[in-house]
Amino acid sequence: MPKQNGANGEHVVTMREVAKAAGVSIKTVSNVVNDYEFVSQATRDKVNKAIDELGYTLNVSARNLRRGQTGIIGLAIPDLQMPYFAQLSSLVIEEAKKLGLRVIVEPTQYSREGEIEALHGSQQTMIDGLIYSPLELDQDDVDQLDVDYPLVLVGERIFTDKVDHIATENVEGAKRATSYLLQTGCKRVAVVGVHPGEKVGSAALRYQGYLEALEEAGVEFDERLVVESGMWHRSDGVRVMNALLDSGVVPDGVVALNDMLASGVMHAIQMHNLRIPEDISVIGFDNSDDSQYLSPALTSIAPGLEAVARLSVKLLKDRIDGVSPSKDLKPEQKVFRKVSSSLVVRQSTKLPTNSLVV
Repeated sequence: MPKQNGANGEHVVTMREVAKAAGVSIKTVSNVVNDYEFVSQATRDKVNKAIDELGYTLNVSARNLRRGQTGIIGLAIPDLQMPYFAQLSSLVIEEAKKLGLRVIVEPTQYSREGEIEALHGSQQTMIDGLIYSPLELDQDDVDQLDVDYPLVLVGERIFTDKVDHIATENVEGAKRATSYLLQTGCKRVAVVGVHPGEKVGSAALRYQGYLEALEEAGVEFDERLVVESGMWHRSDGVRVMNALLDSGVVPDGVVALNDMLASGVMHAIQMHNLRIPEDISVIGFDNSDDSQYLSPALTSIAPGLEAVARLSVKLLKDRIDGVSPSKDLKPEQKVFRKVSSSLVVRQSTKLPTNSLVV
C-alpha cells in the first residue's frame, strides 16, 4: 500500500489520486477531509473508502496553515529569462507587496510535468493561492485546474469558466500591429513565430489577428510570408528570418509574435545589408524593457502587463479572503477579464501614409 510520508522516496498519495479513485472532484475530497458540511453521506463514504485503500493522510499542519493564511502566494511561469515573464514576475511581486503578500516564483521550464507539479505538488502547502501561467497544458487539460485553493489563470492556453482568468488582447494586438504596417505602405507583411496546428494559445490568437487585418484591408494572403518557429527566442528569430530571406522571399514588413523574435529578425535583416525601416519595417509584441534600446528602437504591442499583475493579485487576494471580487457576481461565479493592449511606435517602422497613429 502506498505511504503518505514519502520520507524514503516512497510514493506520496495526493488528494488528486483520492478524487480519481472516488470518482469525485478534488474540492469534494477537500470538503470531506476538512469535515465541511453539505457533503452527502454516500459521497463521504466513497471518499473515506478511497482514503483508506490508498493510505492517504491529511497534512494537518498544512491544513492549519491554509486556514490561517501564510501570507504567501505562488506564481508559476514558464521561464524567468524570457523578458515577458520576468517583467510579469517583477510586477506581481510589486503588487503583492502592496497588499502585504510575499511571492514564491516557480519557473516550470516549458515542461508539462513542471506545470502539473506547480498545480498539484507538495509546495502548495506553503501558499494561500496561485497565479498560474501555463504554456504546455492546453484546452484538453481543464481538469488539471481542479484544485482546492484559490487559483487565477493568466494567459491564453486554456479557457474555462471553472477558474478566475486574466487574459490579454492577443488577437486585437496582432491585428493592430499588422494594420499599422499596412497603413505605413507595406504590401508584403510577414508574420514570424506561428505554431502550426495550434488552435488555442498566444501564437494561434496572434496569427488570427494577423489574418483578420489582411482580410479587412483586402490584402491577398501569401503563405510564403507565414514563418513558423516553435520557440520565441532571439536565436529563433535570426534562424527563421535568415531562412526566409535566403529563400528569395523578401517582405517589406514583419510582425514578430514577441519582442525576442523581433530582435533576432532585426539582426538577420541587418546582416543581409537591408535597412530598417526603409527596406523592411518590424513590429514586436510585449513591449519588453529592452525593446526601446534596440537599434533602431522597436515598435511593439504593449499587452498591459501592469494591469495583468494588478488585477490578478487583487483577484487572488479577494478569493483568499473569501471576498467577492464584484458585487455583480455570486461567490461561486468566476471572473474573466481581458486587459487592453496598445501600440508603442518607435523607429523600426515608418509613419503611416496618412500620418495617423493607431
